[in-house]
Amino acid sequence: MDAISVIRTKRDRGELTPEQIDWVIDAYTRGEVADEQMSALAMAILLNGMNRTEIARWTAAMIASGERMNFDALSRPTTDKHSTGGVGDKITLPLAPLVAACGAAVPQLSGRGLGHTGGTLDKLESIPGWRAHLSNAEMRHVLDTTGAVICAAGDGLAPADKKLYALRDVTGTVEAIPLIASSIMSKKIAEGTGALVLDVKVGSGAFMKTIEDARELASTMVALGTDSGVRTVALLTDMSTPLGLTAGNALEVRESVEVLAGGGPQDVIDLTLALAREMLDAAGLKDADPEKALADGSAMDVWRRMISAQGGDPDATLPTAREQHVVTAPASGVLTRLDAYDVGVAAWRLGAGRARKEDPVQAGAGVELHAKPGDTVTEGQPLMTLHTDTPEMFDYALKALPESYDIAPAGTSFSPLPVVRERIA
Repeated sequence: MDAISVIRTKRDRGELTPEQIDWVIDAYTRGEVADEQMSALAMAILLNGMNRTEIARWTAAMIASGERMNFDALSRPTTDKHSTGGVGDKITLPLAPLVAACGAAVPQLSGRGLGHTGGTLDKLESIPGWRAHLSNAEMRHVLDTTGAVICAAGDGLAPADKKLYALRDVTGTVEAIPLIASSIMSKKIAEGTGALVLDVKVGSGAFMKTIEDARELASTMVALGTDSGVRTVALLTDMSTPLGLTAGNALEVRESVEVLAGGGPQDVIDLTLALAREMLDAAGLKDADPEKALADGSAMDVWRRMISAQGGDPDATLPTAREQHVVTAPASGVLTRLDAYDVGVAAWRLGAGRARKEDPVQAGAGVELHAKPGDTVTEGQPLMTLHTDTPEMFDYALKALPESYDIAPAGTSFSPLPVVRERIA
């Protein structure tokens, strides 16, 4: 077996054999296949695709590159959620403790933000003392004692994916649907959860810009999960507008706590409850009532225990940025569009995100929204506030925003897209 023959097969639109896939993933993980060779193969996959058999074998090979976790000893059924990423997507923060409060165990392995999309671990690290990196034993202990854990994946989980994702990020092949699907599902299947709900974002602020691409990705991942014995369902959810009223790390934690306290933006509440119901149903807990658990404070109780168990102080004051800049409405009327991608880019430029994985982030940086599509605004009214510790970045962030919103004359009718657009199972 050699890398050139594998590359040529996919370059010429051929189907990779199971033996070719097993060999190339193992050889790349060991360093026998060079980065430039795997780059060529990834580009061939982006351009020519893979069929279901190839994707399933590719996923299995990445799982086999590392360890597999097992939670069979837990007294609760396990269920997990994965989001493909967006702007203001803080849903994991209220969702994990909410589902745990309803009787499930939630082993949530999360990641960091890159570019315009936010990362769950970056958000939680704005809480003083909170630790993202846990050993397997620590993860199981937190899960067993609180019902939910949110942490970074260990180095032993699908190491082939970690190496390949870093390569895809710098070679323009992140968008390849077979590679996205296998990347996500290899980690989730290796994680050992019994059920999985996928939140596949669609819209300007998502990696999948069209409903057709989102549907293809969701269907591919549902098939991979099902074939591996994991009960899997996907919701296609809107990411044309930022979720909630904040995009930024500490800003989103603050908003998540508001949701757990019985308040918060309606779209965040609606999506949290929709995903909670799917997770509980997949775990066999159909009679659980997540709306009640949100209202009676039991989800907040789990949140506090979960944060404390990972070294965080749930009562600590969250960081705030040193500088603010207010963007005002240039006219009166109805806000009919607020582009998620543009807001995400502005938050990233303010310091809430990173251009490279090793870059630091500012805990207090980001964008706070004062209006959402459908709201009536008045000329001079604040539309959004920009937060940063580096005020010299305001001009750079503002360059992302001039075309980010539309204001129509007063009385204009507006019909927002539903938060959940489709369900695939």
